[in-house]
Amino acid sequence: MEQKQFQAESKRMLDLMIHSIYTHKEIFLRELISNASDAIDKLYFRSLTDDQVGTKPEDFCIELRPDKDARTLTITDNGIGMTAEELEQNLGVIAHSGSRAFKAENDLGDNADIIGQFGVGFYSAFMVAKRVTVRTRAYGSDKAYIWQSEGVEGYTVDTCDKETVGTEIVLELLDDTDDEHYSEYLEEYRLRQLVKKYSDYIRFPIRMETTSRRKVEGTEDQYEDVREIETLNSMVPIWKKNRNELTDADYNAFYHEKFIDYTDPLMHIHSRSEGTVTYNSLLYIPAKAPYDYYSKEYEKGLQLYASGVMIMEKCPDLLPDHFSFVRGLVDSEDLSLNISREMLQHDRQLKLIAKSLEKSIKNELAKLLKSDRAKYEEFWKAFGIQIKLGIYNGFGMNKELLQDLLLFHGSACDSAEGFSTLQEYVDRMRDEQKYIYYAAGESVTRCASLPAAELVRDKGFEVLYLTDRVDEFAIQVMREFAGKEFKNVSGGDLGLESDEDKTALEEKNAAAKDLFEEMQKTLTGKVTAVRLSGRLKTHAVCLSSEGQISLEMEKVLNDMPAGEKVQAQRVLELNPEHPVFAVLQRLFAEDKDKLAKYTELLYQQALLIEGMPVEDPVALSKMICDLMV
Repeated sequence: MEQKQFQAESKRMLDLMIHSIYTHKEIFLRELISNASDAIDKLYFRSLTDDQVGTKPEDFCIELRPDKDARTLTITDNGIGMTAEELEQNLGVIAHSGSRAFKAENDLGDNADIIGQFGVGFYSAFMVAKRVTVRTRAYGSDKAYIWQSEGVEGYTVDTCDKETVGTEIVLELLDDTDDEHYSEYLEEYRLRQLVKKYSDYIRFPIRMETTSRRKVEGTEDQYEDVREIETLNSMVPIWKKNRNELTDADYNAFYHEKFIDYTDPLMHIHSRSEGTVTYNSLLYIPAKAPYDYYSKEYEKGLQLYASGVMIMEKCPDLLPDHFSFVRGLVDSEDLSLNISREMLQHDRQLKLIAKSLEKSIKNELAKLLKSDRAKYEEFWKAFGIQIKLGIYNGFGMNKELLQDLLLFHGSACDSAEGFSTLQEYVDRMRDEQKYIYYAAGESVTRCASLPAAELVRDKGFEVLYLTDRVDEFAIQVMREFAGKEFKNVSGGDLGLESDEDKTALEEKNAAAKDLFEEMQKTLTGKVTAVRLSGRLKTHAVCLSSEGQISLEMEKVLNDMPAGEKVQAQRVLELNPEHPVFAVLQRLFAEDKDKLAKYTELLYQQALLIEGMPVEDPVALSKMICDLMV
């Protein structure tokens, strides 16, 4: 039997196949099963117009036969088989695709559900096998052929005996090494696992004779091994079924099995899109965030299938970061895959799918917000921070997409745990209200107790309470909502005073100019100004900020590890109606040393009110005692 040589280009390709193209050796089984499925598809297609085929649709199948003693794994199909010429073309010339040629010959275009494209998947077998033997008999032929190869050295082709139409591939596995355990591909559990992972939705049954342990009938402690034929794959993907055929229990069971989460998902999104790119998708919103969700270790991504064959376990390009909590899968027949079917050849289709999914997720969450507020708030508690990060990290680019999904605590909410959307806040605004007011702090209680928040509420205006570290950063990049500017109650002009009130306050500040200059000397490097305030009602003092960095942002930024320390432009504001201001005026005239102590005390008090650390607790304690004495 003559040894034939691969072409020089084919030798290089085969070497690449074995050593470079595929990331994981286990992929070989996916490739061989996909080829077997294509072969059956071709004969099934022929049977639609040829009554002589004889094989009924329900009789088509793929079989796996591991043999530990011989160290062989056999993959058999009863598909269309190959002639001697097709053996030479399909297996002797690497990168010749019989499936692609079949599509062209039968004018099937891209709609036929045939997987093979490149004619290279078969050679992935050499990643795990030292010798590959193919026995095949083509439909309509009374001759069968055997093809054998040990890799780059070439191959042989001869006639052989084979009673049935179809193809049988025998892999003689490589010997185990310290690094590679090829024997695993002879274990029933491992083959079952790989079929479930990559080929669960091949539409023909994949069968294997398996052993199970059963109690002998009529005995108490005697067991026997029972051999039976097991179908390893599900065949019909849940996402290709009609939604009216499925119940919530069906969706939840699939979620538990595929995504190893014992908690029922909050909701599912099952859709099919047809157009520029056709795909099916089944997405889930988990009820709870995974333990590592807000860590660097978390990997986002959806499972990616091409015609029912899994290509990627997690495809990150299908999800934007702001929806990274979504789990699920996408199955498309339109993907341009690279030669290994492990990655995409180019990303145009992927971008179109990702954009469509993003819109679908947003719309479904918006529907949930309107139809089931309690369930949406449950979602928000788990993943709301990610939505706000989506606005901030995109520098406001995703504002229009995400702003309607935002929830915040607020002074008009029924309880401290209640939430308000921005639209609900705007709908409740009084006619004369110019701004959306907010207070930032680590808790609703802290925000509500801020001196400036008291005055805004007293005017009858609602205050949003921003309690997550990212909140104010997101609000600042948004700048406004529905034409209403956001305004921090602790920063800048709140727009609450009349022109007359502003004029009167300016006159009082001018009259106390020398006092404030003296106080500012005591607070050199700590505040940029000391002045009277129109934002205080019952409190004597508060801190406000000027510029882009608020007091709360200063706290957040300075808490970051290895971050550069920043300080807001702090302003010490005094209540002109509080008795303390009269004391300060008197001390300015009578006792400047005591004025300095009172100034420091008021500053430290203002820090405490804002939830900021006191610079020197021991010194503060001593100062209080000295003043008391």
